[in-house]
Amino acid sequence: MDRNAQIAPKADGITVIATDSNSWRGGDNEGPRARAELVALNPNGTARYYNDTHTRYWDVDPVKGTKTTVEYSYADHHSANECPSADEWNASKYGVSQKMWDRYYKTHGKVSACTYDGVERVNLTTGKVTKIWGQLTPGKEATRYHDVDRIDENHIVVADIYLDGVFVVNTKTDRIEWRWNASDTFNHSNTGGPYPKDRSHINDVEVLDDGRIMVSVRNLDRVVFLSPKTHKVVGQQTLGEEDNYDTLYEQHNPDYINTSNGGPAAVVADSENNRLVEYQRTNNDWKQTWVWQDGRMQWPRDADRLPNGHTLVSDSNGNRVFELDKNGNIVWKLNIAFPYEAERLGTGDESANGPSAQSAHIASRSGNLGDQFWIGVKRLIPGKYLNGLMYITPVWMGVPEVFATVFGALFALIWGGFEAGWYIRRRRSTTGKSSSDEPVNQD
Repeated sequence: MDRNAQIAPKADGITVIATDSNSWRGGDNEGPRARAELVALNPNGTARYYNDTHTRYWDVDPVKGTKTTVEYSYADHHSANECPSADEWNASKYGVSQKMWDRYYKTHGKVSACTYDGVERVNLTTGKVTKIWGQLTPGKEATRYHDVDRIDENHIVVADIYLDGVFVVNTKTDRIEWRWNASDTFNHSNTGGPYPKDRSHINDVEVLDDGRIMVSVRNLDRVVFLSPKTHKVVGQQTLGEEDNYDTLYEQHNPDYINTSNGGPAAVVADSENNRLVEYQRTNNDWKQTWVWQDGRMQWPRDADRLPNGHTLVSDSNGNRVFELDKNGNIVWKLNIAFPYEAERLGTGDESANGPSAQSAHIASRSGNLGDQFWIGVKRLIPGKYLNGLMYITPVWMGVPEVFATVFGALFALIWGGFEAGWYIRRRRSTTGKSSSDEPVNQD
């Protein structure tokens, strides 16, 4: 990579982007988006740092007290011969009973692979990488830890997708000090996704100033808050409810805005609804105060409110990271394959220093007529199916190209059916005529 070449527009600070991948191992030739990347861009648009050594990159957070150092979570897939055998896994290291472990392992252990879920720290100026913590999980798809958040020098909280929970681990001793299981609050028999394959899909955790932990329970369409004392859900504070898609639909990366910045409020990437939303906490209830959407947006997974009222967005299947001003206009944009999260250094962690939409009078937007057309067209296909289709297509294929391909294939199939029918009827007609024209043999 040419470090002197401008590859992005100029910005007000260093921008760090973590990208996902849809490859099986992360090799160069194993899928349209085989390479996951961690990239940092200088304010002048040149590359400051680049790394593509891991299979997946997820959460990125600035390290407090530094200017150019970040911590990030990642996943590396390993083949079966690199993984422990069934009797070598130790349930106690994951903070669960053997019975619970066996229930999950019975499903995920069938996959001939395992995943190393890790956390590293990198100085974006020197390139020095330091390992923070990590552990193996069986399987791949629904066993990767997407997010961690730092509590103090020795402790981090982890979003445990594999075992449907949240836990706090001491990174020095590798000891899990406490954990909350989704089953402690929600009945797995009538909530969430398939159990135990991918029931809750807990994809984000955030430590708040008062000690609460905000948790994104994606497959239950909820954002919940854990008490710092009891480590249980504070029920009356929950945002969203399962299958109420008008509020949230399998969201990612909710960010909390404190009272001092016009909150309490939460900025959320409302992924399956293909929009960004903000909810203000008023009279013990959540009220929607901001929404943004355009025709290109497809499965956004991160939105950070910056101190100046702008919003930095990672639009995963839209293959772009962009910045919105307070009027809803895009003022900075970078096309990049399948971004998961972006951070603008010097603005605080995620939305910690950003104002609420209500207090800063940030304008909502639902797009122009062209946007409304494509938003309407996309509703013809359920979001999960369309996003699944986008996930396996090459990067250059946007929603218009996908629809053109699908409808082109359907047209070709229908036309082929007509042609085949015409050919068969013609053959039958010709064969019948030939038989009737044969001379009768009279002896």
